[in-house]
Amino acid sequence: PQPVSYTHLDVYKRQPTYPPTSPPRTPQPPTSPPTSPPPTPQPPTSPPTSPPAAPDAGHQVKVGYYMGKCRGYVDVEAIVRKHVSQADAGIKAGLVRLFFHDCFVRGCDASVLLDPTSANPQPEKRGIPNFPSLRGFEVIDAAKAELEAACPGTVSCADIVAFAARDASSFLSYGWVNFAMPAGRYDGNVSLASETLPNLPPPFADATRLKQMFAAKGLDTADMVTLSGAHIIGRSHCSSFSGRLPPSNTSDMDPALGAKLKAGCASANGTDNTVMQDYKTPDEPDNQYYRNVLDHKVLFTSDAALNATDTINLVRLYVDMPWVWQYKFGEAMVKMGRVEVKTAAANGEIRKTCRFVNSKA
Repeated sequence: PQPVSYTHLDVYKRQPTYPPTSPPRTPQPPTSPPTSPPPTPQPPTSPPTSPPAAPDAGHQVKVGYYMGKCRGYVDVEAIVRKHVSQADAGIKAGLVRLFFHDCFVRGCDASVLLDPTSANPQPEKRGIPNFPSLRGFEVIDAAKAELEAACPGTVSCADIVAFAARDASSFLSYGWVNFAMPAGRYDGNVSLASETLPNLPPPFADATRLKQMFAAKGLDTADMVTLSGAHIIGRSHCSSFSGRLPPSNTSDMDPALGAKLKAGCASANGTDNTVMQDYKTPDEPDNQYYRNVLDHKVLFTSDAALNATDTINLVRLYVDMPWVWQYKFGEAMVKMGRVEVKTAAANGEIRKTCRFVNSKA
C-alpha cells in the first residue's frame, strides 16, 4: 500500500482542560511548539468498512452532559478525578486499558465491569485478554458509590470509565495529555467472555489484522497508531511477547532488549512474569513509545507492525513532534468513546452498582 501522508495535521496546542490537582513535577514546555496550525488533514486512504452498530448513538454524547442533572452542586467529573488521583501509577495505567477493553467489546457500555453470576458465569472480565490482568475496578466502584450517594440513578458506569481513563492519562502525563470527554452513555446489560478474543486486537496481530479490527469499530489507521501509544504505560505478561524473544529468528526486536526481557521473564516455577512496557519513561504516556517502535524496542508484534510503510510516517511525526501526539491521543480517545454507545431506548440503563445489572443489584 502507498504510505499515508501525515505532514498536514490540524494541530493546536491547547491549554489543559482537566489538569491534575497536584502533579508530581512540573514538565518543561515543548522545545518547538507549532507557530501556526497546519491545513486540515486529508481523509485516510482506507476508510472503515464496518462502522459501529449504532453510529447515531455516539453523536448523542456531549461535553458537560451532567451539568444541572443533580440536585445541589455535584461536580461529577471532579468526584471521579478525586478517586483516580488516589490510585497508584499501575492502577492509573490500568484505567486507560480498561476503557479500551470496554469500548472494543459491545461498545463503551461498562459491560467489562460486570461480575460473574449464576446466570452468566463468564462475563467479559473473565475473558482471556482481561483475566487476571485488567485493573482499576475498585476505583470505578469507589467513584460510583460516592456518585450514587450524591446523585442517585444519574451517572452511568460507562461514563465513569471514560472519565477515569481521561483523568488517568492526564495524571500520568503530568497534565500534558488533557481533553474534554463527552458523556451521556448508558450501561449495557450483556457481557460475554466469548466476545473478547474476536474483538480485542491481540499482541501478535500484524498490521493488516490491526487495521481490520480498528476499522470494524469505526476507527481509522491514524487512530490505531495514535492509541497504540498507550502501550508505553503499565506492565505486560511475558506470554504476550515470548515468541519475539531470543533465540527467535523471525523477531526484529533489539538484541539487547530481548536479552533483558528474557532475563526478566525467566521463572523457575513457570510463573508468567510481568515486565514494564517501557524502561525509559515507565508509566508516563509520551512519545517515547514511537522512538521505541523505530528502534525495534517494543514488546508486541502489533507494536513492531507500526513500522509498515503506511504507518511509519505518522510514527516519525510523533517522534519529532510530541505535542502533536498529545493532542491527537485525546482526539482518538474521544472518538473511541463514541463506539456503539448505548441509549435508554437501546437496551441501556444506569446501573445502581457497576458490577451487576439492575435486576441483580
